[in-house]
Amino acid sequence: MNQPLAYVHPGAKIAKNVVIEPFTTIYNNVTIGEGTWIGSNVTIMEGARIGKNCNIFPGSVISAVPQDLKYNDEDTTVEIGDNVTIRECVTINRGTTDRMKTVIGNNCLIMAYCHIAHDCVVGNNCIFSNNSTLAGHITVGDYVVLAGMTAVHQFCSIGNHAFVTGGSLVRKDVPPFVKAAREPLSYVGINSVGLRRRGFSSDKIREIQDIYRILYQKNYNNSQASDLIEAEMEATPERDEILQFIRNSHRGIMKGYFKSN
Repeated sequence: MNQPLAYVHPGAKIAKNVVIEPFTTIYNNVTIGEGTWIGSNVTIMEGARIGKNCNIFPGSVISAVPQDLKYNDEDTTVEIGDNVTIRECVTINRGTTDRMKTVIGNNCLIMAYCHIAHDCVVGNNCIFSNNSTLAGHITVGDYVVLAGMTAVHQFCSIGNHAFVTGGSLVRKDVPPFVKAAREPLSYVGINSVGLRRRGFSSDKIREIQDIYRILYQKNYNNSQASDLIEAEMEATPERDEILQFIRNSHRGIMKGYFKSN
């Protein structure tokens, strides 16, 4: 805190053991939790709420006003959880009147040059690889991995434990537990490697695979497949999560992959 080459507004609330490196600027109406490290040349603007034990690398800009012409200087925030690592030159914009905040959960890794736009809600334990970009109003579940150069269309949702391959354009919702790849973005299987790493049993993974076979390989539309899954598959938290995601999707879910002739 005794860094003479950084500027910290007197109205910012900074825990005593926060480390702030030279040439960083912290605005008014900012809160930063214990154990957080702020690298050099970081800009943290009004409305930032940063948790404990975070690491924010040089060049990042947190809580800048939204890049949205409808924004009219409303009092909105960016809320970042605990144990979050934000690498070089990441930009995270504060919310608009839609959600009033942009949220990043706990234990996330946001790699260099990622952009998270206004009103996004990102869950816990997510990894966004370099240059991944979220447009506004996006919802991302827990344990989601976006490989490098992924771009997500506004208002899309990505379910828990989903993996999206590098360079993807996400135009439709990505259901939970799946791998998404190719162009246009398509279902290419279950994220079985990620699920095993997180303690899912082989039986549970097979159950999830059976659900998605009905959805993507049986030539039913989404409504028919959902009804069949509900009727034929035993009620479990994973089954119900998948059904709820499909039925609540506003943009529609991504399609299955079919080889062209």
